[in-house]
Amino acid sequence: MNFEFFKLEIFIPEDNFNDLRLALIQVDAGHIGKYDACLSYSRVTGTWRPLEGASPYIGTIDSICEAPELKVEVLCRAERLDETLAAIKRVHPYEEPVINVVPLFRTGLN
Repeated sequence: MNFEFFKLEIFIPEDNFNDLRLALIQVDAGHIGKYDACLSYSRVTGTWRPLEGASPYIGTIDSICEAPELKVEVLCRAERLDETLAAIKRVHPYEEPVINVVPLFRTGLN
């Protein structure tokens, strides 16, 4: 099945939000009809445990960590997906960023 659009869910520290937003705008993510730079975000709490060999941005090896983050949601056209993921990874501070790529069956867009 071919998808024309994907929704990206990106979890990132609030301090890095503006860099992410600019990176998304530069690759035209969040372009919906006659609007661009469209995205939403909400505050969430992330938890993780860095394992031996990890180089965590926040936290210590073998300890469960918790920190506030933003969950950013943005629409991405299929033909720009690889470029958009690369742009996110360039500005994301985490060694292993969480980026969910959700195919959209219907968007209401033309």
